Amino acid sequence: MRQCNLYPVIIAGGSGTRLWPLSRTLYPKQFLCLGGDTSMLQSTVCRLNGLECAPPLVICNEKHRFIVSEQLQEIGQLSGNIILEPSARNTAPAVALAAIAACNSNPDHEPILLVLAADHVIEENKAFQEAVISAIPLAENGKLVTFGIVPDAPETGYGYIRRGDVTNTEIKVDSVAFNVDAFVEKPDLKAAEKYISGGDYYWNSGMFLFRARRYLEELEKYRPDIFQACQDAMNNAEQDNNFIRVGSAAFQGCPSESIDYAVMEKTTDAVVLPMNVGWSDVGSWSSLWEISNQNEDGNVHHGDVISHNTENSFVYAESGLVTTVGVKDLVVVQTKDAVLIANKHDVQVVKKIVEQIKVTGRQEHHIHREVFRPWGKYDSIDEGNRYQVKRITVKPGEGFALRMHHHRAEHWIIVAGTAKITICNEVQLFSENQSVYIPQGTIHCLENPGKVPLEMIEVRSGVYLEEDDIVRFSQPNKYIE
Repeated sequence: MRQCNLYPVIIAGGSGTRLWPLSRTLYPKQFLCLGGDTSMLQSTVCRLNGLECAPPLVICNEKHRFIVSEQLQEIGQLSGNIILEPSARNTAPAVALAAIAACNSNPDHEPILLVLAADHVIEENKAFQEAVISAIPLAENGKLVTFGIVPDAPETGYGYIRRGDVTNTEIKVDSVAFNVDAFVEKPDLKAAEKYISGGDYYWNSGMFLFRARRYLEELEKYRPDIFQACQDAMNNAEQDNNFIRVGSAAFQGCPSESIDYAVMEKTTDAVVLPMNVGWSDVGSWSSLWEISNQNEDGNVHHGDVISHNTENSFVYAESGLVTTVGVKDLVVVQTKDAVLIANKHDVQVVKKIVEQIKVTGRQEHHIHREVFRPWGKYDSIDEGNRYQVKRITVKPGEGFALRMHHHRAEHWIIVAGTAKITICNEVQLFSENQSVYIPQGTIHCLENPGKVPLEMIEVRSGVYLEEDDIVRFSQPNKYIE
């Protein structure tokens, strides 16, 4: 590959409501392992292997920071490269933050940004990389490239790009690129069928390639308010270990706008490069069914599933046995705290269920029963009047910071591993089959000093048992939460 300053930018925001109940606000789909051993975010990063490029910049919401850092660390890609958004402001500001960061770190060079979403599937990795390499000369010549997916069906869940004339033929590229004639919203079925038959429409992939400074020039031209807010936010950014924390006040005042609306639909230098790479945005359970390996009856099973006389269905079991008899075209998704049963052709409106859950004040849209933390995880296995029971796993070398609870007492039962527990300055080691009682209002902390995970059962009792009943007295870096 020719020399270039290629900087991948991975947008890892979004809530993924259409993949509820597996996807939740605090653990959306980009962090899930939906088709293998790696999460969608990790797969997106690994897709870059073989390209001559800098380590990726990953942009995420602050509440997802520990999930992102842990997943990047697992694949050896954590290097102070996570930009934290204090709040979601859509893709135009997110890309602006990355563009400014890339320019600041390379004042003497011209960074080229490859903008990718963290929650897409691409089956043909070689073809993807070839398309990226082919688009680099266009970006070097000031074009803002978007990758259009060659459609194979009249899909109503995607936006479309209508191509115009072939772009400047003086720019030497390995693939034919076209000027963008229009960005088109998600169509109805009749319009989608017309787009497919015409041959001059592509699915809008949401992937882009352009020079960082060129994008900022166009953003300042068409949306100076977004440009200035992002510039102010980056001027007040701070490096915090592996995180780049942008100025919160400036970014909170930034308008929320997509890159399509803010720049790509307005610029006269937008070009579309066709891409045929087995792409899917996995925007619904039916699209996940389509890209998954199906058995002879057209079924996709995950987990402990038994089906009889079942056809063309997607069945996901997170815990426990799920069975189906005499059904077809269904999506059945079971998690520890919720079950979805839907017609496979209606799954685009699963988000309506999520909206109803929010309105009723429930929490199943927001958080799983099993919650991941930097130190490990906990599973809320039972609760009743004035008590809660949780199964807690603490990773080796991790622990809880020094703390106190005003309204609850806790009883910890060690099931496996070793716990180093401090209560009122008294330190003790506890091993399996031992327990400790922590009275209400008592200062305490916990550490796993061993080489294996610490497993324990926590029983809370008191008048108020929620997670916000906590006073932290110290927060060493190794025990951040």
